[in-house]
Amino acid sequence: MARPRTPAGRARRTLDLLTEEYPGSAVDLCELDHRNAFELVAATILSAQCTDARVNMVTPVLFARYPTPEDLAHASPADVEEIIHSTGFFKNKTKSLIGMANALVDRFDGDVPTAMSDWVTVPGVGRKTANVVRSVGQGLPGLPVDTHVLRVSARLGLTTETDPVKVEMALNPMVPASERGAFSLRMILHGRRTCSARKPACDRCRLAEFCPSAGIFETLGPK
Repeated sequence: MARPRTPAGRARRTLDLLTEEYPGSAVDLCELDHRNAFELVAATILSAQCTDARVNMVTPVLFARYPTPEDLAHASPADVEEIIHSTGFFKNKTKSLIGMANALVDRFDGDVPTAMSDWVTVPGVGRKTANVVRSVGQGLPGLPVDTHVLRVSARLGLTTETDPVKVEMALNPMVPASERGAFSLRMILHGRRTCSARKPACDRCRLAEFCPSAGIFETLGPK
């Protein structure tokens, strides 16, 4: 197959190959345990600077204690801090969790909003978290951009942008709306398992045949 010459062409080939490598829907690919959109918002807030595995150890206790936005809105900050302490930055995350829950209760009747314009006004929720919830929890278009998506996109030459919002805007037209959430999650998994920050495994990467960065790390060594 001919080597794709444009960012859009590389994005399409990436989508095809990573779909084979990591099959399933956005719901299947999400590694944060949750039972509803509210739990997914909370888990995503907790996942900042923390592994999904650690978050999944904490959320069963959090959700058993505070199963609804109304419950979490009235939570004692000290109690929440104790539960989520091991996820790091627990004071800021507690403030975000309780602020998020209060916003859902006060402004959305305890429901989880769907519009991005609503999401980005909720404490602790930016575009990345909103896109996770939209694509995984609500079946809506959303392309979350985290450090893995930033790194893999740059190495593949999909965009020269470095700001997460600008990267999202650059990638959106390259990926069908219904595939954006799964595409992002596959990029995240690929970044974790193959295209790591320090020493990417180009020798076993499905994308190496057309990746502009393939092999250069063996020459330059890890930074």
